[in-house]
Amino acid sequence: MTQTTDALTGQTAADAAAALVPSALPLAAVGASHRDVPAGATALVASFVGSPSAELVLVAGDAVTEAVASSSVPLELADALRPALEAASRTLGAGVLETVRPAPVAEVLADDAEVFALAADGAAPAAWFAVRVRSPKVAGPTTSQVPTPRTNLRMLYDVEMTLTAEIGRTRLSVKQVLDLAPGAVLELDRTAGSPADVLVNGRLVARGEVVVVDEVYGIRVTEIVAGTDAGGSDD
Repeated sequence: MTQTTDALTGQTAADAAAALVPSALPLAAVGASHRDVPAGATALVASFVGSPSAELVLVAGDAVTEAVASSSVPLELADALRPALEAASRTLGAGVLETVRPAPVAEVLADDAEVFALAADGAAPAAWFAVRVRSPKVAGPTTSQVPTPRTNLRMLYDVEMTLTAEIGRTRLSVKQVLDLAPGAVLELDRTAGSPADVLVNGRLVARGEVVVVDEVYGIRVTEIVAGTDAGGSDD
């Protein structure tokens, strides 16, 4: 049975999502009801697999939808809003955010969903965010009931994760991106020979040297990044 998360967890996730929803003005998350969300709208839903597991929902208002559609850089609405869902998922702890999928609002928002309106100060909501926790943490288990870390990991062994290697970053304005042309050289933030970052679902887990194996690029791992350092690069 689906249960609502506590107010603090829901508010924290909503605040994180609000910060990354495309908007001309900063958005704030304010508690709302699922009845406030336009019934005919299409929601974007992503399942979060972790402890707790949850469904994260974003419903874009007309202003957000039009802003994404009119962007000079072609972008699907799901791709434009995924960073907001990823930011919300990180507030829930360790886990994996699955593919964003569309769904009718009526199917994903009900009394058991904690809903927030995302709006600029004094303006109508630009979007709505909701979270539905499927397996909340249970307080006070006995020692014999606590699964070991390895047991918890086994539950996720079959979940596929995206691994990427990053040799450097740079920042460009929208104009600079639009002016890119074949032959352009982009200067990255690392010197030649620096180790590449190895990221899993955007989180830094290791560093290594770029190698070539049978004419295919690879990474020779030279360092495992453990504990609190495995948080990915911040931009």
